[in-house]
Amino acid sequence: MTQLHPATPYPTPSLKRRLVCMMIYEAALVFGVIFFASFIFDVSTQSKSALTLRLAREAFLFFVIGSYFVFFWRRGGQTLAMQTWRIKLVNDDFSTVPLVKAIVRYCLAWMWFLPGFIVAYQLNLKNAQLAIPIVIGFCAWAATALFIKDGQFLHDKLAKTRLIELPKFDKRIEQDQI
Repeated sequence: MTQLHPATPYPTPSLKRRLVCMMIYEAALVFGVIFFASFIFDVSTQSKSALTLRLAREAFLFFVIGSYFVFFWRRGGQTLAMQTWRIKLVNDDFSTVPLVKAIVRYCLAWMWFLPGFIVAYQLNLKNAQLAIPIVIGFCAWAATALFIKDGQFLHDKLAKTRLIELPKFDKRIEQDQI
């Protein structure tokens, strides 16, 4: 269900479209970023185990992943996955997202997972049990889009940003103009 915002011809992408973009395409790209960043971390610290310097590794990866998202959101409003799915992040007034808002949105987006991690930690869950509160928290956060008037996720509402769906590129029109 795409919804039009009164101030723009661009609709809000459907919930399904945003979730597929995020869970498949974006996850694969972020996995590559994490793999490369972890390699750099391990080589530079000469660590031989993922448990070595665990907190430093997690802080480094948080920074690297955040840099990836903030860079692309500031550059053109789209990560590589968002370009594929024609989804763009804009400010509430449809301008380019400022640096501070991009950072705030990145931090708020961790709410997809953070409540589940906290519950799993408090209940001392291990292995497969760990996934249960994380999946429940993920689904609960995704459901926030169903209760917000224009269909945006809660972290977008709080950061005062929005996702819009860009129109399809028509190759025939461009060829006619050449």
